[in-house]
Amino acid sequence: MRFRAGLLAGAVTALLLSSPAQAEIQKFTVIANGEKVGHLTADVQARSASVDYAVSNNGRGPKAKEQVVFDGAGMPVTWTIEGSSLFGSPVSERFAWTPGTAEWTSQADKGAIPAAKPLLYVGNDVSPWMLNVYVKQLLKAPNRTLPVAPAGSLRLTEVRKITLGEGKAAVPLTVYEISGIDLAPDYVLVDAKGEMFATGGGGVIREGYEAHYPRLQELAREIAVARAEAAQKKLAHRFDGPIRIRNVRIYDPHTMTVGAPSSVVVFRDRITLVEPEGGAGAPQPGDTVIDGQGGTLVPGLHDMHSHTSFSSNLFNLAAGVTATRDQGNDNEELLHMLTELQAGRLAGPRIVRNGFLEGRSPYSARHGFIADSLDEALKDVRWYAEHGYWQVKLYNSFNPDWIAPVAAEAKRLGMGVTGHVPAFSSPDKVIMAGYDDIAHINQLMLGWILDPKEDTRTPLRLTGMARGKDLDLRSERVQATVRLMKERKVALDTTAMILERLMLSRSGQVQAGDAPYLDHVPIGYQRYRKRNFVTINSPQDDADYQAGFRKVLEVLKMLDDAGVQLLPGTDDGTGFSNLRELEVYVMAGISPGKALRLSTLDAERYFGRDRELGSIERGKLADFFLVEGDPTADIRAVRRNRMTMVGGVAYYPAEIYEHLAIKPFAAKPPVTVAK
Repeated sequence: MRFRAGLLAGAVTALLLSSPAQAEIQKFTVIANGEKVGHLTADVQARSASVDYAVSNNGRGPKAKEQVVFDGAGMPVTWTIEGSSLFGSPVSERFAWTPGTAEWTSQADKGAIPAAKPLLYVGNDVSPWMLNVYVKQLLKAPNRTLPVAPAGSLRLTEVRKITLGEGKAAVPLTVYEISGIDLAPDYVLVDAKGEMFATGGGGVIREGYEAHYPRLQELAREIAVARAEAAQKKLAHRFDGPIRIRNVRIYDPHTMTVGAPSSVVVFRDRITLVEPEGGAGAPQPGDTVIDGQGGTLVPGLHDMHSHTSFSSNLFNLAAGVTATRDQGNDNEELLHMLTELQAGRLAGPRIVRNGFLEGRSPYSARHGFIADSLDEALKDVRWYAEHGYWQVKLYNSFNPDWIAPVAAEAKRLGMGVTGHVPAFSSPDKVIMAGYDDIAHINQLMLGWILDPKEDTRTPLRLTGMARGKDLDLRSERVQATVRLMKERKVALDTTAMILERLMLSRSGQVQAGDAPYLDHVPIGYQRYRKRNFVTINSPQDDADYQAGFRKVLEVLKMLDDAGVQLLPGTDDGTGFSNLRELEVYVMAGISPGKALRLSTLDAERYFGRDRELGSIERGKLADFFLVEGDPTADIRAVRRNRMTMVGGVAYYPAEIYEHLAIKPFAAKPPVTVAK
């Protein structure tokens, strides 16, 4: 009887997994930082589903209406998506399988491949409900792996089982990891019936269970920490004795040049010796020797506008980024991560924390704290000071009248102030109120381009940049701000590559900044990078955005020539973007040597840590990276990183990229032990 019962249970499970869900309405809440920001509703019938998905967070968000038709085994055979992407660009996506062929059309691409039987399609602008479909099909697949259209494969891994709630309200769930879509895995929680309960971290959670969001956030952290700790054990290379890095040329940010062949010795976390190659020094038996093979050793790069995540830590190390300025995050998550990083249990760059502070409005961004009053904002500033934050960052919906008192309190407590230019204010006003730097070059330029009454809490903060084509940089409006920045020593956190990425995005096209790496990464991310973020309705629209971005480059050069400090940043977490930011600086007419100095020594001078970091000198902390070629002659050489060292711990990008299922870009250097 026990055997027969087992067979019956197995048959029921197989039926649940192989058949489309029975008719029901599945409702989900979209949550960010504990607040509802959208909805997802799926009307599921026996052989079809209609999905309505909408998000509004930070004045933007995707909207999608999907229609899916399944075959008898629950595999989608037609899938249509209508709506808009993050910044409102129209979406009209189609997939269809007919005997022998799978065809699709999306923002990213259009194609067809032979398919004797239905093939799982990885959508470009699908809602999170797609994860439900993918899990059901992968659970039935051999080794839980399936080939997918347009290309590549997905793999499903069971992570753990949990139970939410107690007693009759208890919900048993299984957590699955799906890899092969994006640069980082996706996670989905599935109930006993095989239906999606939530996405990882509870960002999308079944309606009525929103109170469990904190537990799902905690669960996501546990999974991410375990994954990151395993990566650190696998990828970090520590050495007991001295490390001699020989046959390298050293980039000197003081002179902005590359020197003669040299050797650098590191012991523990410090640089102990820098000497000409072939000098008197020689490795002692047991010392580690790393052969740079004539490459260039560069002080670690800085991302001065990051939003730290566990995956961004590895990508940054692979790109030679050894320090970041976190410009807004989940406060508790970031503090927990820092504890792990400082203990050496996680891999990642050094992180300078800035506290995100937003005002309450329908357009509020859900990071850090959202203040409903000045008193509340001042309380939040004190919280950030007590927890060791370096600056506070003010955002789009922050009340302009609160800036001066908040800045005064921050500075009284020893912190600085950065941020967007809040809606209906201006760059000049925020500088006078106490800003130390402005975040994003568009936030600066919009003050010269838009009417003060226009609302930059909306996607206008991107689309308005097309008007920049007509901006006269010699005008008093522009030059008055530049003079004020110089007088007040106010810097600009540029994130110019993000403006390039957004303003020049065109459906189906690979941008110049993405071309060097895109065919190395998973298919889902390849397609994501070939989508529109702005709406192009005519050749004139295209020309306006192109001209608007050229004006961005002119502003970069103008500010650098005027002596305004530029802080290279990305607002991204892939590492590739940091390298593109340097290339954009060079496109603007800044020399490669100067671009490197801005991202190394000058960034540390801004932090006030240049006695310890920012250049390769005896006594400084061992933070640097090794590239093939000479980046002062060709800035693109920074893309060929062979080793990154943070505090004397070595990481080889080839190993990091292989761990992340990305094809490496350069081989690790030869490493031997002296005899």
